Amino acid sequence: MNSRAASPVPGLLSAWQHVQNALYYLHVALATVVIGLFGLPLLLRHGRAGANRVATRWIGYMLWAAKLHLGVTCEVRGTPPTEDCIIAAKHQCFLDILVIAHAVPRRAFIMKKEVMHVPIMGWYARKVGCIPIDRAKGRDAMRAISSEINQRIAGDGLGQLIIYPEGTRTRPGERRPYKHGVSTIRGATGLPVVPVAVNTGLFWPRKGWGIRPGRAVVEFLPVVPPEVPAEGFVPRLEAEVETHSDRLMAEAGFRAPAI
Repeated sequence: MNSRAASPVPGLLSAWQHVQNALYYLHVALATVVIGLFGLPLLLRHGRAGANRVATRWIGYMLWAAKLHLGVTCEVRGTPPTEDCIIAAKHQCFLDILVIAHAVPRRAFIMKKEVMHVPIMGWYARKVGCIPIDRAKGRDAMRAISSEINQRIAGDGLGQLIIYPEGTRTRPGERRPYKHGVSTIRGATGLPVVPVAVNTGLFWPRKGWGIRPGRAVVEFLPVVPPEVPAEGFVPRLEAEVETHSDRLMAEAGFRAPAI
């Protein structure tokens, strides 16, 4: 594994910041229940369109609460896609999930099938078009996902499928090899791929505790040209996402240690 471990963001959280972190999570937990339950008529009456309307409100509320309690604001750069596509993003924390999902109109994720059975969250995940994956099935799972995507494209459309090629959250300055699942789906579906760079991990740690105030940035980059061949696609994607993420982190004052 090629990994650059980052220096921690300097400074300790004050006691009040710990309280604010706790208040934020309590606030959004209650809001999730309230918004989810009150949004059920929209979900039941309007299906995916209704579920997306509720999801947009819920995510927007969580981002507003992050600003209120934690002093975290978010900037979106570039042009978020509105057509069927794959969004291949750097993943540092829960915050980048929220910002990317809020920026696009028909967000969808590939997620563990168990999550689809969670009350409220699972109901909406299924309705907005999230695709379950059974990781125990290995390559068969990827073929099933590609087939499901093509069926949805042929139906009412896929939306913006958000994928994290590293497969896990990474610390600022850390790099993990990009997995080839995104290339497999691209090849099987012909969908355009939109890279996304982030610096969110500077303010919102991987495990979600110890959040610090600041301006987090998520940047939508130009679509990877369709003429890029399969064998060169993942290296091209990785270079673009990592280079631009490093630039965003440097703008915020972060410097990764020398290897």
